[in-house]
Amino acid sequence: MGHKVNPIGFRVGITRDWFSRWYSPKAVYADLVLEDAKIRKFLDGRLSTAGLKDIEIERTENDVSIIIKVSKPGVVIGKGGTGVEELEKELRKLTRAKIKITAEEVKTPEIEARLVGDYIMRQIKRRVPYRRVVNFAMSSAINKGAKGIKIRVSGVLSGSNTIARTEQYVLGSVPTQKLRANIDYAQLHCLLLYGTIGIKVWVYKGDF
Repeated sequence: MGHKVNPIGFRVGITRDWFSRWYSPKAVYADLVLEDAKIRKFLDGRLSTAGLKDIEIERTENDVSIIIKVSKPGVVIGKGGTGVEELEKELRKLTRAKIKITAEEVKTPEIEARLVGDYIMRQIKRRVPYRRVVNFAMSSAINKGAKGIKIRVSGVLSGSNTIARTEQYVLGSVPTQKLRANIDYAQLHCLLLYGTIGIKVWVYKGDF
């Protein structure tokens, strides 16, 4: 049996940094982990149209700094910064700490695994044939500078009257076992009326 490891978790502390960066005493550690999870869940739902890639959380004793990486920062910031103020106001209900939100723009969304997966999910929901969508996403990633991309889709891919199956597509090289490799990974669930389609994306951007 193969032992599959998350490509990001595999490299954390070696070539990748943690998404939550803070330290706390044992007594409050569990509460802060739960708080982080609630913040991420809220922002995931709220910023679904902004092309959300990552949410990074940094904490000091009384402050929480949230770095949001999106392909459309204008959606987060809003007119005159009102969007950020609204988000901070909503997040104060989830934590007692003082919140600061920073929105960073993702320059090339075509080579970010989460955004590639989001694109595939949106197109499948519009009933576009999945093979056409996957091939377009892979060629776009390679054209924008990715060294390799691998996409795996699983579920009832051809509609409700078909048997569930898994299909994998690879373009270029994706060296998953090399720790120096800068591999971005995302796993998404596309919820449809007739079942769930799982989407996994690996994007190889070169070596560190």
